[in-house]
Amino acid sequence: MVKRQFPRPVEILDLMKFKKPELDGKKRRLNQALTIYDLRDIAKRRTPKAAFDYTDGAAEGELSLARARQAFEDVEFSPRILRPATDVDTSSTILGGPSAYPFAIAPTGFTRLMQTEGEIAGAGAAGAAGIPFTLSTLGTTSIEDVKAANPDGRNWFQLYVMRNRDISYGLVERAAAAGFDTLQFTVDTPVAGARLRDKRNGFSIPPQLTVGTIINAIPRPWWWFDFLTTPKLEFASLSTTGGTVGELLDAAMDPTISFDDLDIIREMWPGKIVIKGVQNVEDAKQLAARGVDGIVLSNHGGRQLDRAPIPFHLLPDVVREVGRDVEVGVDTGIMNGADIVASVALGAKFTMIGRAYLYGLMAGGRAGVDRTIAILTSELVRTMKLLGASTLAELEPAHVTQLERLTPRRR
Repeated sequence: MVKRQFPRPVEILDLMKFKKPELDGKKRRLNQALTIYDLRDIAKRRTPKAAFDYTDGAAEGELSLARARQAFEDVEFSPRILRPATDVDTSSTILGGPSAYPFAIAPTGFTRLMQTEGEIAGAGAAGAAGIPFTLSTLGTTSIEDVKAANPDGRNWFQLYVMRNRDISYGLVERAAAAGFDTLQFTVDTPVAGARLRDKRNGFSIPPQLTVGTIINAIPRPWWWFDFLTTPKLEFASLSTTGGTVGELLDAAMDPTISFDDLDIIREMWPGKIVIKGVQNVEDAKQLAARGVDGIVLSNHGGRQLDRAPIPFHLLPDVVREVGRDVEVGVDTGIMNGADIVASVALGAKFTMIGRAYLYGLMAGGRAGVDRTIAILTSELVRTMKLLGASTLAELEPAHVTQLERLTPRRR
């Protein structure tokens, strides 16, 4: 029989220690976000459908993106036991410079569309966290303004080679003059991918007011207030605007780019050069032979070729072939700090986050990007401790098993 007693008043008072309510709505909603998917949910509620889908969507059936995320979800970790895990050192040297964590913010186009603070929020958050920030050729903030927002941090510039080479070369010179230390040459965009969500939404740049967008705006007045009361939304480095994303890309990008363009840019650029959009081992070997400093295994976040190779699956073979000669990075599908840990364990020197950063931006501007970084770093550190690894160098392929649901059948 259970013995019962009346609680003493002091015991009840001990249980009635309520947390002070958070009156700041932004802080409250961001504090409730425990994962990147939580930030995605907040972003979806706060952002008009066309702008959210531009970020969230991918090409055609969106199989490349889904498979990339599935590959990370299919990782099985093998922890080591009885290893001290009180302190974890996540710092690294990436492309000749320091980084507090093994990831950088990826280049994203038309970023102020998602939230008006745009690249300024991303650069400031990256600088505060001690990680690199990458500005896109299709960004909405100038090279010089990004440098001003992140004066002491590491800034990288992502380059598209356009039909008008003088524009591209001018951007390279400006980035060098501003002190950007790394150039990312993107090579997977000879033409635009078929982004069907954008077509179905009637999405254009800049956004156009229609009956549908007005109806969708009613529950999201804060986004439209920002859009209508801040400087015009346009590309900071390009004069061409007006049309769908595909039309703009097809008009600007040159489908004839070749290794000759790489040689020219290599001569112009004084810092580190990285090729982004590598999707097979042979191309990685050819780039290593040409002396690039790094490559990023990427299918452009699934936004170009659907059914493209899964970057995470390519990683072990590419590292085995060229990892001694170039630094290998990986992106597409990273939504958890554990994804970063798995990538480093399989030989990646660094990873890049795109959508995860933009979900935070849409959820809460600069504070939302800070929250993205805090979530990822917390997951990264916790995963390392649970694996028994106190430094990035202790992560190794033996820690990771890739389950075979998406393993290609060998011919």
